[in-house]
Amino acid sequence: MVRLRAEKVARIARHLPEAEVTGPDRGKLLVVGWGGTHGAIAEACDEARADGIDVSHLHLRYLNPFPSNLGELLSRFEKVLVPELNLGQLSRLLRAEFLVPAESLTKVFGQPFKVEEIRSRIETMAGGAS
Repeated sequence: MVRLRAEKVARIARHLPEAEVTGPDRGKLLVVGWGGTHGAIAEACDEARADGIDVSHLHLRYLNPFPSNLGELLSRFEKVLVPELNLGQLSRLLRAEFLVPAESLTKVFGQPFKVEEIRSRIETMAGGAS
């Protein structure tokens, strides 16, 4: 019965919209977020791209199951950054499910991310302008 339920959940992925990347669809760094981190991540990525940094953004709307194309998207990038307002649960899921080197940027102080916090990590991980 447990396997049957797991299979039903997995089949749902066929009916979910595919995940879409904002920015180049392959490259050095992909910043993956979900929920309330969207605005700060999108702004940090937009600013970084305007300054010539090779970075893209993917905002997840479905976590269980993940969109069917997520693994393929993640594999197109050298590095993955996951800013989370928790202890890094999503980055652990991405590493376990897709074997990608997802790096966490966590914050658990009851405040949202500032654009500068995410931008700073983007610059560090992407190595500045390309």
